[in-house]
Amino acid sequence: MSLPSSFYRYQAEIEAELKSVVGERTLPLYAMLRYHLGWVDEQGLPQENRGGKRVRPTLCLLACEAVGGDWHSALPAAAAIELIHNFSLIHDDIQDKSWKRRNRPAVWKLWGEAQGINAGDAMYALAPLALLRLRRRGVPQGKITLASCLLNQASLRVCEGQYMDIDCENRLDISLDNYQETISRKTVPLFECALRLGALLGTDDHKLVSQLRSFGRTLGLAFQMYDDVQGIWGEEEIMGKPLYTDIRYKKKTLPIIYAFQKAEGEEKKKLLSIYAKPRISAEDITQTLHILDLLGVRGYIEQLIKQNYLQALQELRMTTLPSPAQQELEEVATFLLGQEPDR
Repeated sequence: MSLPSSFYRYQAEIEAELKSVVGERTLPLYAMLRYHLGWVDEQGLPQENRGGKRVRPTLCLLACEAVGGDWHSALPAAAAIELIHNFSLIHDDIQDKSWKRRNRPAVWKLWGEAQGINAGDAMYALAPLALLRLRRRGVPQGKITLASCLLNQASLRVCEGQYMDIDCENRLDISLDNYQETISRKTVPLFECALRLGALLGTDDHKLVSQLRSFGRTLGLAFQMYDDVQGIWGEEEIMGKPLYTDIRYKKKTLPIIYAFQKAEGEEKKKLLSIYAKPRISAEDITQTLHILDLLGVRGYIEQLIKQNYLQALQELRMTTLPSPAQQELEEVATFLLGQEPDR
């Protein structure tokens, strides 16, 4: 499925804003940031951008334009959100011992865990500095202060979600409610924040801002479910990292949680035996995949994703947004969740 046109419309401006924040600082620390953001190779030489799709900043700018604002004014907020997202990715790779990101070695794999932590911290520290650049765009101070508060709240929730995710690794009593609570912190906040900040910077209509926030929440929930499915049944080249990493490191993603709840008898005993091991082998992964197939896990989760997708569209269609703006946001949701257009 090809990228929606909005990703191309904003891409150059997003990259320019990010580059102006990160700057041409000569300390090697910033070369690590530029590498992670996809602008240079590990020797620091320029390369074709490999920094990902910039989903969250694109949603921010789409929301601003959708409510009638000038999306250029929201660029500092879009950059700040992307920096927070990438801070979380750098640290997540270290915590998960995931050595590959976007089909290249992760930052920590090249520079070590300690310097990887520094790189993530620097990315985090740059985000509020990026947000303050809203002043240059003529945004009122009151909105900048509110935007700063919302971004910090979202950042804290991401950290809470990562704590919960790691805490669940060695537990076998994780429920679907536990899962939803975790992703409501780990994944949802930046989706919510992106759409909320974009709308806030484009309008004073609080109801419309709230509606787009709700759309962002439902979209974020469905996106994490879809990502969990892709982590097991997706294509490694598209994912940009090895498949089955979540199983290997005993992450309690939705497929595994549902399998533990549905499994009985020998299937349940086998799952318990595998997940009680200190390390999961390639044979254990194969057996786990077989059990997931027997239980129909993928079909169940794909149905959940579809339900959330349709709910997100319903929330969007209840807004007073112009039809072209609604359609563009729907196209993004359809792409992100691997769905067929609901028309």
